[in-house]
Amino acid sequence: MDQLPSGAQDEPYCATPDRPERVRPAGPPFAECVLCREPTEYPESTKGSTLCPVCAWQEAQRTACSG
Repeated sequence: MDQLPSGAQDEPYCATPDRPERVRPAGPPFAECVLCREPTEYPESTKGSTLCPVCAWQEAQRTACSG
């Protein structure tokens, strides 16, 4: 009943696109995220712990649910 036409089993459902190389943004040197070491939106001169947008979002989710 649920058989695929011959040859269809060898084809992937959807192709995975190639991952582009990470390019650092041009401009002043940016501070690294303290969790993942990716560049942040803040200059290196920023004091305190800096987080990239992804880690900042994840940290906000963790603290919002810690009740």
